[in-house]
Amino acid sequence: MSRTIFVTTALPYANGSFHIGHIMEYIQADIWVRCMRMAGHTVHFVGADDAHGAPIMLKAESEGITPRALVARYASERPRYLDGFHIQFDHWHSTDTPENTQLSHDIYKNLKAAGLISTRSIEQFYDPVKGMFLADRYIKGECPNCHAKDQYGDACEVCGSVYAPTDLINPYSALTKATPVLKSSEHFFFNLSDPRCVEFLQAWTTGNNRQGHKRLQSEVLAKTREWLGGGANGGEANLADWDISRDAPYFGIEIPDAPGKYFYVWLDAPVGYLASLKAYCAIKGLDFDQLLDPDGQTEQFHFIGKDIVYFHALFWPAMLKFSGRKTPDGLHVHGFITVSGEKMSKSRGTGISPLRYLELGMDPEWLRYYMAAKLNAHVEDVDFNPDDFIARVNSDLVGKYINIASRAANFISKHFDGQLGYQENTQVLLGEIERVASSVRADLEAREYGRAIRQAMAFADSINQAFDAAQPWVLAKGLAQASAAQKDQLQDVCSRALAGFRALTVMLSPVLPTLAANVAQNLFGETAAYQWADAHKLPTSISPFKHLMQRVEPRMLDDLFEAPAEAAPAPTAVPGGQPIAPTIDFKDFAKIDLRIARIVQCETVDGSDKLLRLTLDVGEDRNRQVLSGIKAAYSPADLIGKLTVVVANLAPRKMRFGVSEGMILAASHSDASVDAGIYILEPWEGAQPGMRIS
Repeated sequence: MSRTIFVTTALPYANGSFHIGHIMEYIQADIWVRCMRMAGHTVHFVGADDAHGAPIMLKAESEGITPRALVARYASERPRYLDGFHIQFDHWHSTDTPENTQLSHDIYKNLKAAGLISTRSIEQFYDPVKGMFLADRYIKGECPNCHAKDQYGDACEVCGSVYAPTDLINPYSALTKATPVLKSSEHFFFNLSDPRCVEFLQAWTTGNNRQGHKRLQSEVLAKTREWLGGGANGGEANLADWDISRDAPYFGIEIPDAPGKYFYVWLDAPVGYLASLKAYCAIKGLDFDQLLDPDGQTEQFHFIGKDIVYFHALFWPAMLKFSGRKTPDGLHVHGFITVSGEKMSKSRGTGISPLRYLELGMDPEWLRYYMAAKLNAHVEDVDFNPDDFIARVNSDLVGKYINIASRAANFISKHFDGQLGYQENTQVLLGEIERVASSVRADLEAREYGRAIRQAMAFADSINQAFDAAQPWVLAKGLAQASAAQKDQLQDVCSRALAGFRALTVMLSPVLPTLAANVAQNLFGETAAYQWADAHKLPTSISPFKHLMQRVEPRMLDDLFEAPAEAAPAPTAVPGGQPIAPTIDFKDFAKIDLRIARIVQCETVDGSDKLLRLTLDVGEDRNRQVLSGIKAAYSPADLIGKLTVVVANLAPRKMRFGVSEGMILAASHSDASVDAGIYILEPWEGAQPGMRIS
């Protein structure tokens, strides 16, 4: 039975570019949307920029531009990322639009009419210089527990204490350094603690959707028990009313009949889901109100990260319910993305820039496949491991999947003019294809992407094994003089392999849409987008095989994790060298700990054309490993035993070939086109490992 489905992803905050976490979430949602469309369902897939709030207002002010200009700048980047990774939203919108203003007003008025909006006076810190109330993040001071300086207004980063901003010792505004004053203001609240909200949320969080599936994953349901009670430890609901207002100055949507009061960004942000759909409906001539009729058949799903569950599992469904609107049919919550087991950090070299990935010419479908192989229906973090990435792409996609077509197609084109022929009963083959395709489809629909990928690759293995066992290269020898039976056998072996390859292409098309379209059109002569039913159709002819995908080269991962060189300052008169850097204070120089080090061991790094692996004695009770890009200038044997200089207090950097625990100092010409060599620093003999340079 055909379904109508409304799908969104979390709205990215419009004060920065997309990061790899955004791309992972969009890929996850895009795969699911494509899978559901292949089954014949109607899916409306929309997104938007979260464009309001104090951070945007303040960042724009610091740059001397308007908030809307700042939002527009980042919005202009979005297509480059989305198109680059083949993520096809039907519509991309913004929360700073007439649709979102009207919907936010309507929802607020309905909640107020339902008796779920209240007002009360609260006391907050106020910046007398800036003329605005300060959120906790904009208040700093001395921790009341450990007395660490410059701590934020909600928690200490040194001792971990949690406190109120008023508990800080000598608080100050992070915006102006002024001493804040306590000031009262009337705020608006959504009464989430109302018994009606609690009763509804108890039922909604534990209930099933129209497909008979739980609305929430088990991990998310368990989290809601902490807030709503009724879990393993019992207890009553512990829901606080939600402060939904902010005072001017604020970039956002004004609250009706409350001059100078604005909706807190987290109220109008999720309403942006509806606003984007409404704008899309206007473009397509669809009836928005009918589409989201609370009693209608449309299903509504949100793909989000685990850090925003509180808003989406409590406030959002309650807001919708008591404003008379349709409530979500499910939340699809995912974990964070890590790099080689560590939280992403640009400074540690463990961050991944999606834009740099594309600029390096890396295939976006490598990343789509790798993400799919890692994702499942649970709230688990996804780890990007460079070595695993190379192995999965090269082994699975190239070595298993594409390998089938590259081998079998050549025999068919050379000996049978591109015509396929099946000499034996095909029912067993079709039965196996139907079994695997049905299982892969079910796993993709259930968001068990990793399991779907494993099944697809197991099927690819079986196709390759059958092909190898039949030894078509032996059958093809002396084919001009071979019997008809031998020719038929060769054609049958290769045709079956290609039928399996085509079925695999259908199964993988939600994950690899561009590659699948290429295979369909250029190998099998098919122009229509694949549907799930197409997996069971046996192809009858092919065009000559053309290259489909290159392998990942290890150097690509080196370049991905290597930060792009920053633009050099204007040159000064320093012949043959780089311009002198800006002047620093001695205290800045003193932060750098330069030590004498002896090179105990040195070796090349397999898979890298730049790096040498140095084992250094820095006068500690252990040796250090440093990876240095000096392979072009030195052979390992020339360096062993020499003294050099190392930056000893540089944060360890996790690279694809291991952790580098420092940096050796070397000189080279600033112009890479000048072949002047690379020269490491060599202290005079007599210096000892561990001596500090000052």
